[in-house]
Parts: sequence; structure tokens; C-alpha cells
Amino acid sequence: MATPMIDPALFEQLKSKIETDTKIRKELHQILDDLNQHIAFTQGLFSRIHSTPRSKYPSLLGQVEEGIRKEIESVGKLSQFASQYPYYKYNHMWTRMIQDAISTVLLCTWLGGMGSEARPGELGRLLTLEEIGEVFQVPVNLKDQDAFHVTIEEYLLALINIVDELSRLAMNSVTLGDTSMAVQISSFIKDLHAGFQILNLKNDILRKRVDSIKYAVKKVEDVIYDLSLRNLIPAKASE
Repeated sequence: MATPMIDPALFEQLKSKIETDTKIRKELHQILDDLNQHIAFTQGLFSRIHSTPRSKYPSLLGQVEEGIRKEIESVGKLSQFASQYPYYKYNHMWTRMIQDAISTVLLCTWLGGMGSEARPGELGRLLTLEEIGEVFQVPVNLKDQDAFHVTIEEYLLALINIVDELSRLAMNSVTLGDTSMAVQISSFIKDLHAGFQILNLKNDILRKRVDSIKYAVKKVEDVIYDLSLRNLIPAKASE
């Protein structure tokens, strides 16, 4: 009987590796399904901000914070599980959800939520990448470990996401008679756009998304210009 040219053990090993990979992906999908549900719930609450007077933000943001707490729990489970395996083999499965989760936190704190006794909430507060890591209790921008972390790109893309939401809020705030909110949003996204111009972005997706900030700036500037023509901008806001 002829000796096989290929050792049958080779395919047994490959079969074992495929089965292990399938099991890991199944576990990840279960964790990510939970995370996605919590993000969708929080985003649904945020949709109400566009028809909510600023005086009622605290009540709405309290509900948002409940959703964010569940996001944090899911991200913790993801971090614990994913850190057992090569980061770049599986990170494509969660990177978009992590961006969305970061966006909910960035938007909540910008609107004055997630305050504490040490630092009360304030309108216009922007969390840093490191502060985002503290909120989710995960590492950021890891270079020397192959483990779960929040990347700079995920943080920057999340920032761009909230620009889209804030530019919409600027126009809806005017409808609600809150012109000073529109002015503050205009100032913020202009500063953000200027900051992005400093960055030497190599990521193609980021470069394309940054263009959307430019259009958001123009859209909100048009709103502010129209308000100024009608003398509807409060003196303090225009300083």
C-alpha cells in the first residue's frame, strides 16, 4: 500500500483550528449582540434631544446614562473575552460598535451628563481619549500588548459622529428658541474642524469622514448668519 503524500494529521489540525475559530466568533457575536442592543437603546433616547428644551436635559440624560452603564458592562465583557486572542484577528467585528459606544458617551458628556461630585456636568465638555478609556475601564492606544483596547481611530471617528448629531441639534435648538445653543455648537465644531486639520491622517476612512465636518461647519454657520441678520443672537453668546 502506497504511503500517503500528505499527512492526514495536517487536515485534522486545520479542522481543529477552524472549529476553535468558529467557537470564538460565536462567543464574540453573543457579546456584541448585547452591546449593539444597549447602543441602539441609548441612541433611541438621544433622538429625543432634538425636541427637548434644554431645561429638561437632566431628566433625559439620566435615562441615557442608564443605557451607557449597560454599554460599559458589555464592553467590559468584550474586553475580558477578546484579550485572550490576537487583537487584530477579530477587532473588525467590534470596531464600529466601539465607535458608536464612544459616541454616546461623548455626546452625553458634551450635553452636560455624566457629572460627579468632583466634576459636575457642564455643557460643551469634551472627553479625551484617556478619559474615554477610564469610562469604559479599558486600555487605550496599546502598542506593547496584544489585547483589547480603544484605538485613536475609533475615538476620532466617534468625534466625527457627534458632529453630525450636534449640527442637527443646532438647527432644532433654534426651532425651540434656544439660539445660544446653536452658537455654542457652531463654535465647538469649528474648533474641532481646526483640530482635525492639524492631524496628519493616514487612514483613508478618517480622511473621507473629516470632510463631513467641513460641511457641518458650513451648515451651522448658515444658521448663525441667518440669526445674526435677524438680531436673534444673545449678546453674551455672540461675544
